[in-house]
Amino acid sequence: MQNNFVWLIFLLPLLSFAVVSLILKPMFKDKPKLAGYTTIAAVAASFILSVIVLFKLLGTPNHELSVPEINWVFIQNGVTIHLGLMVDSLTGIMLMVVTVVSLMVQIYSQGYMKDDPGYHRYYAAMSLFTTAMLGLVMANSLLLAFMFWELVGLCSYLLIGFWFHKPSAANAAKKAFIVTRIGDFGFLAAIILLYSHTGTFNIAELQGMAVSGMLAGSVLTWAAIGIFAGAIGKSAQFPLHVWLPDAMEGPTPVSALIHAATMAAAGVFLVARTYPLFEHSAAALQTVGIVGGFTAIFAASIALVQNDIKRVLLFNNQSAGVYDARPGDRRSCCRYLPPV
Repeated sequence: MQNNFVWLIFLLPLLSFAVVSLILKPMFKDKPKLAGYTTIAAVAASFILSVIVLFKLLGTPNHELSVPEINWVFIQNGVTIHLGLMVDSLTGIMLMVVTVVSLMVQIYSQGYMKDDPGYHRYYAAMSLFTTAMLGLVMANSLLLAFMFWELVGLCSYLLIGFWFHKPSAANAAKKAFIVTRIGDFGFLAAIILLYSHTGTFNIAELQGMAVSGMLAGSVLTWAAIGIFAGAIGKSAQFPLHVWLPDAMEGPTPVSALIHAATMAAAGVFLVARTYPLFEHSAAALQTVGIVGGFTAIFAASIALVQNDIKRVLLFNNQSAGVYDARPGDRRSCCRYLPPV
């Protein structure tokens, strides 16, 4: 059964990004609300399609949909890379989480970002981030997942440093970008290691090899640890947790969308998506348990000595939550303009 409409789930926010950036910003500067309406409409449509996908998944025996792939051929060496979507129960749940939270945040942002000079830029970045998250949760290969993974990191940089005229915001954006790249290097190394030993990027095929024992030993262990390194960076686990407190310099809706509900959960999703690789490597599972357990105790201990309620909640939950970049009036952090 063909389910081509599934591609629209992340293509619609991408179209919204293009429309806001290339049409609305240069041609309708005096009507900034159009950018918000465009983004909200695109995300709402993605949400409706996600609901349809969820009901379709519930109606299938194996809770999985077949989606046509795109074949990408490298003529110079004859390598064919299949780029497609994996739509199963895990995907269905994450699609609902991302689209619902994103839709609510976009609606709230219309009031929060009112009169901000970067209104168009804000909604363009939000559309691109939603595209990246939706593409990440639906990717059927590690290569495609890594592309969207890096796009998520780029969008977080743009949104954390949205008020880039404020030095602390610019520094926080750079810090988040650099620290998460450290973890992403491990993720990339794992992808290269897996492809060099298996000849495939396909997640389902790699899972099958791990279950059957074709992929085992030190290769499986190091590949799983490399994937977990990427998750450590995005989910702000020790020792790559240092970027998250400073990420509060971005607008409050950015914290709600990126650091509380989606990007910080991307690491958890990545481990869940590739869990058979971890399941068949005792050393990798032990590493996950040690890092996760220590991070929980470490973050809770830091929270005990904080005198800022935002940081207390941040460290207790290891997520940003929906808090302003600084104490005071809700709009006070929005008035950072270029020096004259």
